[in-house]
Amino acid sequence: MNRAAAAAIIALLALSLAFNLVNYYSTQNFKSEISGLKAEYSSLKSEYLKIGGNLQKLDQKLKELSQRLETLTSPPPTTVTVTVTLPKPEGLTPQQVFQQAEKSVVQIVTRVVTPFGVEGGQGSGFVYSAEGYIVTNYHVVEDAASVEVRFIDGSSYEAEIVGTDPYSDLAVLKIGELPSGVNPLKLGDSSKLRVGDTVVAIGNPYGLSGTMTLGIVSQLGRFLRAPGGYLIVDVIQTDAAVNPGNSGGPLLNLKGEVVGVNTAIVSPTGAFAGIGFAIPSNTVKMVVPDLISRGYHPHPWVGVRGFDITPSMARKLGLPVERGFLIAEVLPGSPAEKAGLKGGTAIKVVEGQRIVVGGDIIVGLDGVEVRGIADILLYLERHVEIGQKVVFHVVRDGERLDIPLVVGERPPPS
Repeated sequence: MNRAAAAAIIALLALSLAFNLVNYYSTQNFKSEISGLKAEYSSLKSEYLKIGGNLQKLDQKLKELSQRLETLTSPPPTTVTVTVTLPKPEGLTPQQVFQQAEKSVVQIVTRVVTPFGVEGGQGSGFVYSAEGYIVTNYHVVEDAASVEVRFIDGSSYEAEIVGTDPYSDLAVLKIGELPSGVNPLKLGDSSKLRVGDTVVAIGNPYGLSGTMTLGIVSQLGRFLRAPGGYLIVDVIQTDAAVNPGNSGGPLLNLKGEVVGVNTAIVSPTGAFAGIGFAIPSNTVKMVVPDLISRGYHPHPWVGVRGFDITPSMARKLGLPVERGFLIAEVLPGSPAEKAGLKGGTAIKVVEGQRIVVGGDIIVGLDGVEVRGIADILLYLERHVEIGQKVVFHVVRDGERLDIPLVVGERPPPS
């Protein structure tokens, strides 16, 4: 072996030794690093467990403190008793109304002398006062030679006709005394009635004493024809069954108050067909005291005849207004003639109806609008005394005029 080969072998051995030394020290360093990391991990884990334990303790402490705080700030639970009082039903039941009123509703039997003999009639009425006054319809006792009043207990009394008013279809009778336990019926305020209110009619239809029917107020402010071409105004319309013999009986509200006097029906057969009428109690309050004190009730009077204007009529006649009362005739000697109101001067035919035109058109009274004769009559009846001055607002030849008129007393029907 030459010196070069030996040198090469020595060099290789040196390199191998160096590599092994490097590898040894590298392994030792790596093991040392791993040992260090393990020690650090163990330390961190210990700290974590320690912190976790502390957190659990803190969490439990917070819960305890929260519960204590809630106990301190919340009031102790209490038991509260609430009493609710439900409103009582307004008024009486229909049965209670009947029970209160039945003894005070009477049957009226009349005898009328005619050229053909004595004829009988019947109707109803109710006790108005403790003095024995009884209210009924005028047409029930009209032309009666004798009147008998019968109570539901069977007692019967001869009655005197104290006063009558054909213009409101009301009459007052008088008997000597009332049976025991019979009381006057209270008059209510008919102006408080509303369409749909429940009403009770009590009377003697076809002679069947003590009959009650139930219905509602169908409409208000109707009018009925009265003698002499006049109107009964402010009439109540009801669907409570009213038949012949009911006339003069009370129409009551659910307070047991008389709000009307049953007076008429509309029927093609003469039997009830769903439309009945009653004179309002406020008219009774106005008329009956006069019937008791002087036998009659004075009604205001103007003295005109004419037509209610409608928009259709106004267009066809060429009138300057669409609503009002067109005067066709001014009665001689009437308040209207004295005041200077003008009647018609010509006749025109509209849809087959002869209409007298050219007269004044009444459109208001004392600043209150007038749409027809019913408005005029209602205003006069409710707000005007005999002898009182009223300003009539009229349209004459297209010009509006204010004409003062002193209201007179309506003459008796001829």
